[in-house]
Amino acid sequence: MKDKIAVVGGGAWGTALATLAAEGGRLVELFAREEDVVASINHYHENKPFLGGVILNSSVFARPMGELGTCDARNIIWTVPTQFTRDVARQYKGVLKGANVLNASKGLEIDSGKLVVQVLKEEVEARYSMVSGPSFAKEVGLKKPTTVTLASPDIDAAKWWQNEISADYFRIYSSDDIIGLEVGGALKNVIAVATGISDGLNFDHNARAALVTRGLAEITRFGVAYGAKKETFMGLAGLGDLVLTATVDNSRNRQAGMRLAEGFTLEEITTKLKTVAEGIYTAKAVYLASKKLNIYMPICTEVYQIIYENKKVLNAAWDLMHRPLVKENQHDSNP
Repeated sequence: MKDKIAVVGGGAWGTALATLAAEGGRLVELFAREEDVVASINHYHENKPFLGGVILNSSVFARPMGELGTCDARNIIWTVPTQFTRDVARQYKGVLKGANVLNASKGLEIDSGKLVVQVLKEEVEARYSMVSGPSFAKEVGLKKPTTVTLASPDIDAAKWWQNEISADYFRIYSSDDIIGLEVGGALKNVIAVATGISDGLNFDHNARAALVTRGLAEITRFGVAYGAKKETFMGLAGLGDLVLTATVDNSRNRQAGMRLAEGFTLEEITTKLKTVAEGIYTAKAVYLASKKLNIYMPICTEVYQIIYENKKVLNAAWDLMHRPLVKENQHDSNP
């Protein structure tokens, strides 16, 4: 029988990856914080709270997060939200140490400005890989065609994950740019908040296309400053993920932006969406990191100011449109 896989995190994405990993009958244990998620998966083979309508593979079983310390799987998929990653990794470092860990969370820790993989490496020595790309959880769960990129500095680890979780409907490309994958996956959420704000203001298609294009420039600029390869951002984990998240109605981050445009508070938005819109938190982390490293990020800065400084959305739009006129990509030589 194939090696068991553990999935840490019981949200929509973790659940979709769990049923994908269980293709072919492999045993998959999913560790979730929410009691109703554990009960729903074990009783109905469905994560009704976060991924309703997707019937999971029969070899997926759920366990409470408090039992993670007894996990004996050496292949682990990590889907813990960014801002909780350090605490969970520190608490369960005995399980993660030396394991083959595939990170599927994307974001920057607010306090340190570090990516999830960087946080994990600080807390636990293990073999780390990263998966990212245009991939809504429900579509993966429903076995609709999806293509992503998987990166690792450890070629053998990357190949193992590429071979073991590819499926007829889930195609994986490999890469060695783990930083680029995570930067692309993290910052596209902030740009998706921006396009949501724009659409919420009925600015329409021209504005959305401009935000996606100039947003990609910001993502690339930021990623290169973090040590990523520029060409990564023209691939699935950059442009591909950005287009999906920033333009499709059921994107949580785009929905959060639309609510901001309608005047809802951050607390109201979080309550309404029920799940984490990572772009809300990533906006703050990106803003702080960009100031520290002197990276020019006008769209991300406006999103931050709207969320955390109560800047009026129309004022933010005005300021973006009335910046000094420059040559396109003039700021791409920034550090």
